[in-house]
Amino acid sequence: MTIRRIGIVCPYSWDVPGGVRSHVADLAITLQGRGYEVNVLAPVEDPDTLPKYVVNGGRPTAVSYNGSIARLSFGVRATRRVRQWIRDGDFDVVHIHEPVAPSLSLLTCWAARGPLVATWHSSHERSRMLSAGYYVAQTAMEKIRGRIAVSEAARETLVEHIGGDAVLIPNGVRVADFRDQESFAIEGTQRILFLGRIDEPRKGLEVLLSALPQIFSALDRCEILIAGPGDPREYEEFLDPQWRDRVSFVGAISDEEKRRTLSQADLYVAPHIGGESFGIVLAEAMAAGTAVVASDLAAFDRVLQSGKSGRLFPVGNAEALGSAVVEVLTDQHQRTMLIEAGNARVMDFDWERVVEDVIAVYEAVHLAGEKVEEDLRGQIVGRFAGRKSRNYEGTP
Repeated sequence: MTIRRIGIVCPYSWDVPGGVRSHVADLAITLQGRGYEVNVLAPVEDPDTLPKYVVNGGRPTAVSYNGSIARLSFGVRATRRVRQWIRDGDFDVVHIHEPVAPSLSLLTCWAARGPLVATWHSSHERSRMLSAGYYVAQTAMEKIRGRIAVSEAARETLVEHIGGDAVLIPNGVRVADFRDQESFAIEGTQRILFLGRIDEPRKGLEVLLSALPQIFSALDRCEILIAGPGDPREYEEFLDPQWRDRVSFVGAISDEEKRRTLSQADLYVAPHIGGESFGIVLAEAMAAGTAVVASDLAAFDRVLQSGKSGRLFPVGNAEALGSAVVEVLTDQHQRTMLIEAGNARVMDFDWERVVEDVIAVYEAVHLAGEKVEEDLRGQIVGRFAGRKSRNYEGTP
């Protein structure tokens, strides 16, 4: 094995569950299971809760980024930690996630050279602000030897803003973790689950809530569980009083709670109205053996095989969503067929399969005996490089 030590950079706070953060954690665990030494650098709010393979990249700050609120780490202290991490890491390969995110990822692109791999997760519509950001990052992007996109939408963003191309490797799911969950049901009760930040309009919660009268009128033993960070008060006021006791807002949940909650749901609903490049939660629901109803965004359509592995409805159409939910929950044969198709489809995203393609990219960019090194060649953050760095594992 010419590659032994792998560094991975996560731009988003390790304390807040999310798609990229979960992807990085699952990739790290899967690589460790293959015998690699893995070290992850990420922004951290509470260093006392970190797994051993994660290094504190500094306290994150909440900023608006790509249509949502992201917790990122940037600035002089973060730069010092990145450079210290590179110097101490002795990495054969460094894998940077969301390389243009204004956080540890972009700082690593500037501060490192050698066998660098980057994964694009998000899709971005063209805008002057984003174009300017990509222009600033252009020199750093040229140092990346291996490019991965998790979806066609993410690949198109890369091609449009940076140029060149990327190998398409989908998001992974640790399927066994979801299937190991103990499931239980309440006799006669049908559970519908929504997962996502409730204060992000693109997640489509308003579409689901608008469909509730139609759903509850047809299904008298149906309950809705809404899990995700955000203030639910404005949505609770939006609800008809006669339905309020059938809707539960439970707030943010951990990865373990997410797996358990998905396995206990009869139906997972994804009413998103935009901003999705893949839809990892759809794969997670399928892994948990839960039927899926989702809006027909291009990314969701690809994951669900144009409706074979999950029921699709037109984006933003609450009436169509309500009809789809009622039909799936009253037609046991259809629901069973969707679950069986989902069980088969999700194996395409099992990390044990996906990681093979990721390792192939690592091996393609790495030369025998080569290491990732600190780059002091006049990048923007190179101005900070000459200053003596504090230990990156200390407090911000």
